[in-house]
Amino acid sequence: MSLHNHVEVLVQRLSDDVPLPKYGKPGDAGADITTRVDVTLEPGERALVPTGLSIALPFGYAAFVHPRSGLAIKHGVSLVNTPGTIDAGYRGEIQVIMINHDPKEAISFKKGDRIAQLVIQKVEAAEFIEVDHLPGSDRGEGGFGSTGVKG
Repeated sequence: MSLHNHVEVLVQRLSDDVPLPKYGKPGDAGADITTRVDVTLEPGERALVPTGLSIALPFGYAAFVHPRSGLAIKHGVSLVNTPGTIDAGYRGEIQVIMINHDPKEAISFKKGDRIAQLVIQKVEAAEFIEVDHLPGSDRGEGGFGSTGVKG
């Protein structure tokens, strides 16, 4: 029995030696994607890192580029726009905006190193309807940590 519902995503390799996105284990939400170039990030530096992949998503789906937790905890590496959003109509190369948050150490990636995860999700298009007043809710206007604040 498969743990995933499957959706076909067309993938074009922009370089023959770039691996296709790959799930590490059955049931994983994110498929690993790699860099197609060598890159070094100095402390505090960010870079647009190409993956060598383009995709065609079915209408009604989007891909979200998430950081890898191992890179975050071990090296302080994350993505600037987390998650990055790939719309169904985008056909360009997937590129990852990486940042090195470590204050002292540079980090280097070699071509083919895993740098991010690609999560494919079904998305709904909203119809935005302007109103004079919104209906009430238990939460109201509380935000920015308000549910954890004791008065």
